[in-house]
Amino acid sequence: MIYQLGWSTLPGLRGLACSDFRATPTASPDNERGVAVEISTEEQRDTLLRQLENYFGAKRFTNAADAFDGVKAFVLEHAAKQ
Repeated sequence: MIYQLGWSTLPGLRGLACSDFRATPTASPDNERGVAVEISTEEQRDTLLRQLENYFGAKRFTNAADAFDGVKAFVLEHAAKQ
């Protein structure tokens, strides 16, 4: 199943933070406003969302483009390993 990943990017004292990751099933992926990825099971989906929260919980970015590119690179690398 293809999921559209989304998240919140919020300002903080040390820079922008990404959180509240979510995955919504989709038939029409939109890679401009999120990241689309194929995930086989709900367990894999939930594992990916936990990994995203853990990895990006402490990371900070200087701008929204860096944040988006960072999440996208993480997800695409994860998908390539699957």
